[in-house]
Amino acid sequence: MASFSKAFAQAAPKTLPSIMKIKIFVSILSCFLLINVARAQVSFGIRAGANFAKWQGDDLQVIEDLLDKTDGYLVTRGKTGYHVGGYVRIPISSRFSFEPALQYSKKGYSINGDFQIPALKSLGINVGARVQSHYIDIPLVLKANVVKGLQIYAGPQVSYMVRSTLNAKLGVLGISIFNRGIGITERFNKIDMGLTGGLGYEFDNGLNIQAGYDYGLTKLDKNDNWDAYNRVIKVSVGFTF
Repeated sequence: MASFSKAFAQAAPKTLPSIMKIKIFVSILSCFLLINVARAQVSFGIRAGANFAKWQGDDLQVIEDLLDKTDGYLVTRGKTGYHVGGYVRIPISSRFSFEPALQYSKKGYSINGDFQIPALKSLGINVGARVQSHYIDIPLVLKANVVKGLQIYAGPQVSYMVRSTLNAKLGVLGISIFNRGIGITERFNKIDMGLTGGLGYEFDNGLNIQAGYDYGLTKLDKNDNWDAYNRVIKVSVGFTF
């Protein structure tokens, strides 16, 4: 497998964008692995867990820096969600396997009020905005068994946005002044190409735990008005049948 990766790296032109290189790699890897599927002992599994998602990018970093200088009026936070789905494990050798998966995943971003000035805090002002995005993730990872039970994995991931909504709220003294949800799906790129990787441990009975990180490479904004990318920490529990 190492020789295959080396050959791909030498063959891919250095001028190709990163996303194009990922697409070529996925195509070549798929063809290579399909040859071995017929004689491989394929197994299946299910997995579910928590997402700790946020956005990251140059423009948003500037906004966060400005917000940090407003005496705590607003605080940017990540969005907690979840993922659930199934996977197929295709052995390549005694140590390596290919593991494509299909998962539903909730991601997003939030900004919440955190007023520290006593005169304002006593009013019980509650202000914030939250973006909630629904994705179908297709990670295509290579998994290596380091020692018995311990595994590491990495590979490309293709994500498709099904829907995204923005919820803005404003409240004073416990009374809701404004609370509205707005559909913003059309503002985002439907496809998010990225990378994923992490480590896990699988017990002899098939039960496994896993922690990983998704690194989006596609700009979220379809109109290129701002630079922002998905970043997600995933912790999950699975079972291989």
